Amino acid sequence: MITTLTNASAQIKAKAKELGFLDCGISEARFLAEEKERLLDWLQKEMHGGMHYMANNVDKRLDPRLLVDNARSVISVLLNYFPGEKQEDEQAPVLSKYAYGTDYHFVMKDKLGELLRFIQSEIAPCEGRCLVDSAPVLDRAWAARAGLGWIGKNTNLLSPEHGSFFFIGELIIDLELPAEGRTVHDHCGTCTRCIDACPTKAIVAPYVLDARLCISYQTIENHNEIDPSLKGKFENRVFGCDICQDVCPWNLKTEVHQEPAFIAHPRLLKLTKEEWTEMDKPTFNELFRNSAVKRARFEGLKRNLRYLKEET
Repeated sequence: MITTLTNASAQIKAKAKELGFLDCGISEARFLAEEKERLLDWLQKEMHGGMHYMANNVDKRLDPRLLVDNARSVISVLLNYFPGEKQEDEQAPVLSKYAYGTDYHFVMKDKLGELLRFIQSEIAPCEGRCLVDSAPVLDRAWAARAGLGWIGKNTNLLSPEHGSFFFIGELIIDLELPAEGRTVHDHCGTCTRCIDACPTKAIVAPYVLDARLCISYQTIENHNEIDPSLKGKFENRVFGCDICQDVCPWNLKTEVHQEPAFIAHPRLLKLTKEEWTEMDKPTFNELFRNSAVKRARFEGLKRNLRYLKEET
């Protein structure tokens, strides 16, 4: 127990803010009993589609102590990616906002590494792992436990102060820190804007997303042909989808990010519909060298573009 370090949490949060994180919260590293049934039901109904990794290491997803020896605390952080600019050609295929700049995995990993080193040098010696989609972790569940928001009907974490256009990352450490005493209650109320707006009806019930119907899944995670039954429903989305976030009232006051790494390549937002359609591999490599779009690979992006062309 580190009962003598009463200001440890405040120091960590101040450092997180200095590093550019929107928010930071701390929770006790323990078994996620409440999430177990929901996760198992989702997997049993095969709503994870071809993301077979989601069915692996379920025990580790539910218990961070199996990921980090002697884990005591989970530090959750949020990093804003809401852009100040948008694509200029309104007819161009639409790229998800999170993919405008440098791949967030690199950016967040670096910042979390700095935060871990700060804790080790300024708070107390400890060991831990920096996690950004790099291990079986239920990011949103931990962020909610840390008091950073609630999981909304579109299954995204919603913050009353910051909306939902942010990335989530964690530090799991073997140092016992004072856990957050606050919980952000569900503020979705009777609102169903995200459910109503989803063109593929992927939000099959409040708080339940069938990934197989999700445009983000189909354009990024699905490595086979895109489901032909969804044709005509993509609303010109080529990589990812922001629709359920764009319509959310909690994003009305979203502020523009201040992270230089997330600024789009100068050419990217100027691409016309024709330039997207005719994109060759050298252009792809130039525009998306350090981008999350690399996950889809050039062949995957061209597949998505063909699919959109067939929709029209």
